[in-house]
Amino acid sequence: MAASTYQSSTWRGSDSFASFDSVVAMWHHRLLSTPTTAGLHGRKGGTWYTLTWQACGRRARAIACGLQELGVVKGDRVALLSSTRPEWILVDMAILATGAATTTLYPAASMNETRHILRDSGAKVCVVENLAQADRVRSLSADLPELEHVVLIEGRDPDMLTLAELEQRGSDFDQAHPRAYDTRSSAVMGEDLATLIYTSGTTGTPKGVMLSHDAWVFEGEAMDKLGLLSPNDRHFLFLPLAHSFAKVLELAVIRTGVPTAVDGNNRDLPANLLAFRPTVMAAVPRVFEKLHNRIVSEAKLSPVRKELFERALETGLKVSRRRQRGERVGKLLQARMSFHDRTVFSKIRELLGGRMKTLISGGAPLSKGMAEFFHASGLLILEGYGLTESAAANFVNRPGRYRFGSVGLPLEGVEAKLSTDGEVLIGGRGVMQGYWRAPKATSEAIVDGWLHTGDIGHFDEAGFLHITDRKKALVVTSGGKNIAPAPIESRLKATSPWISEVLLHGDKRNFCVALIELDFEAVAKWAESNGLGTMAHRELAAHPQVRALVQEDVRNLNKDLASFESIKDFALLPRPLSIEKGERTPSLKLRRRVVEEHFANELQAFYADQVEGLDPEP
Repeated sequence: MAASTYQSSTWRGSDSFASFDSVVAMWHHRLLSTPTTAGLHGRKGGTWYTLTWQACGRRARAIACGLQELGVVKGDRVALLSSTRPEWILVDMAILATGAATTTLYPAASMNETRHILRDSGAKVCVVENLAQADRVRSLSADLPELEHVVLIEGRDPDMLTLAELEQRGSDFDQAHPRAYDTRSSAVMGEDLATLIYTSGTTGTPKGVMLSHDAWVFEGEAMDKLGLLSPNDRHFLFLPLAHSFAKVLELAVIRTGVPTAVDGNNRDLPANLLAFRPTVMAAVPRVFEKLHNRIVSEAKLSPVRKELFERALETGLKVSRRRQRGERVGKLLQARMSFHDRTVFSKIRELLGGRMKTLISGGAPLSKGMAEFFHASGLLILEGYGLTESAAANFVNRPGRYRFGSVGLPLEGVEAKLSTDGEVLIGGRGVMQGYWRAPKATSEAIVDGWLHTGDIGHFDEAGFLHITDRKKALVVTSGGKNIAPAPIESRLKATSPWISEVLLHGDKRNFCVALIELDFEAVAKWAESNGLGTMAHRELAAHPQVRALVQEDVRNLNKDLASFESIKDFALLPRPLSIEKGERTPSLKLRRRVVEEHFANELQAFYADQVEGLDPEP
């Protein structure tokens, strides 16, 4: 194989905060700066292995040369259909080094979405994780005239190249053409298209968001300056790399050189955290909500445990709120906190490996109550905010400057303001080039250089941004009352250990109701411990004692709500909401319209005796 020389590591400024001309240049600089240190940790057959940055560079170079040998040229699109694993990052960097753009696909995406993305992007090559995904792509081949090759990361198929075979062909190509890699990779510039990420499609057909090399370089720089990740940390990356949130983390890993375990198997997440013992991790709120529900529901399984937990939480919340206000924690309170930390909170932290310093939340709103719960336990969650259209990371709380309930302060270089109706507008290097082959949609989203996010928010006196709701998601009752559903939904999820998801409904109606998805795991444990035995999902949702549990939490929430925004009634859904049924996006966001359609009968039953247009509240 040709020597691993990397000629495109152009950078400006000091070494610690260098600015690169492309993601490829930033990648090469990492390989040259710390070649022998641990880069990526992966898992194969249940056993962890480590790739040094030098090994990462060697494999990515071979894959890039293999893609060149297949005929991939600058400007092509190469699709990547895989769960989160080290090969995802290696293939991504290889694609970018050829001058092509990576088109990301979720393994859990529907057949229609997969077909649309592969066809709309015009992908020439598709790299898939396994034979199941290969079969999915093969079944769509008649609709994909531009797709020429499918490459298998694991498994074998006589009609497809394996990734190992592609690497070998790339190594042979590199030997025969020793300057080809450097010539191609050094020609990649900041304005070149790096990634096509298709919107999750909560409404309408997914659109391809065009993000340049410079947008991702900007994100890597901004994350480096935050200081949330460093080479001295241990980072766990399990979020889907097809999503822009995880893509930001990929760039932060490359920029900072933080050793990172890369494994997207959510079923093994608890065991993996105990094995790897990370110091920093990012997750979507649903992960924190499920962990919260597990902790609280297990604490309620016996009176003694419940009392000990509640006393600990009361003390922890007092400490948390004093620290939020910048007040001193007195000696007596600190002594009580030390006791509860040994007996209760240390066990909670051990669930995350026992060494966690920083947790980052993004992708959806995190309730203030959820943030305070974990802070009381000694775990600080830093919530952030951004859109795929703005390269995901735009605002974030900092370890020394945070306000729960906000999404933090803007990253250095992010421009932001509010429109007259409160919509958040974003500008700067991270904003997309536009939607792929959709000029009309682009002109509607970006006006005078400002990305219109569709989110309503406000800045507080210290400059922290608070998102109140989606512009188009506001509920307007038939009596003209405006209600933001997201804060109400988040508060109920944060206060109830039995609830996994809430959808508030009431637009053009005279009162609000809710569809509630149970945390079936937590409720099942409660049912067994209370002598109800083992029950199926549908039986749990229909059981009057389960409804009484949820009813109490709904009643407590309603005490703090205005009458017109309170939940007058609710339905417990008989099954979990799923990606397969189109009720969730691959990034686990609710597709509200789909859920409302699937449970239209339940919603209609709430209003069967009501006269349209008459609001019972003055």
